Parts: sequence; structure tokens; C-alpha cells
Amino acid sequence: MESPTMGKVLVAAKIENLFDLYEASQGQRKPEDVRSVEVSDALVDTGATYLSLPQRLIDQLGLQRYRTQRTRTSGDDLREFTIYGMVRLTVQGREHCMEIAALPDTCPVLIGQIPLAVLDWVVDPKGQKLIGNPEHGGEEMFDMF
Repeated sequence: MESPTMGKVLVAAKIENLFDLYEASQGQRKPEDVRSVEVSDALVDTGATYLSLPQRLIDQLGLQRYRTQRTRTSGDDLREFTIYGMVRLTVQGREHCMEIAALPDTCPVLIGQIPLAVLDWVVDPKGQKLIGNPEHGGEEMFDMF
């Protein structure tokens, strides 16, 4: 019998306001004043596309609204989602800068296909964890072509 949580992958993630990081690198902000959030239970969702955060975390990070994007939900509904930019996402020592999608506060942090691809992580559903892409020997890299 399969466990009810079989295949559910939760990971720790750090999300930082990229504009704050830039200001800190220019001496315009103290490094300790860079707005960031750390979660221990970000849900890896291969059915999602973006890195998506609950609105309360977006507000805590002080992110700027960037645009809206039409999106198809899992229920096949078409909806508009607000896109914010930019953050630096760090998962298991790998980091990348990206925009994010807003979610209702009742949702967890979701790590979708784009962040998984750019960080070169692959889901191991049986082990309930992320592993380095076996096609790259487990080492972080990306395909240019």
C-alpha cells in the first residue's frame, strides 16, 4: 500500500529580494537589512511553472508588482496571476534569480518547473527529495543548445 505522502517533496528554500541584494552590494543598504524569507517546507510541484509565493511573503520581501499573466490552473480554469520580480532563490546550495507568481496566503511556497530546470534539480518521488540531474552527473549545469 502506498503512503498518502508518497511522492510529496518538501524542501528548505531561501528567497531574497534581489533589489535589496544589489543595494547591499553598492553600499546603499546594510547586508543585514536585505529582506529575505526562509521556509523549511516549500512544496516541489512539477505541475506548476513558476516559483510561487503566498502574498504575505511577497509583502514581507517588499517586491514590486511586475505584470499579470494568464494562467491555466489544475482545475482547467483560466485565471490572471500577478507576477513580481525579482528574487534570488536558494535550494540545497544552488541559487538563481527569477520572477515569482503570487498565490493566496493559504497556499504553500511552490517550486515549479522553471526553478527546477534552472537549478538543475530532478524530483526523486520515491525518496521524496530533489537530486542533481543524472544527465549531468548530478552536478549543476545547464544545456545551452
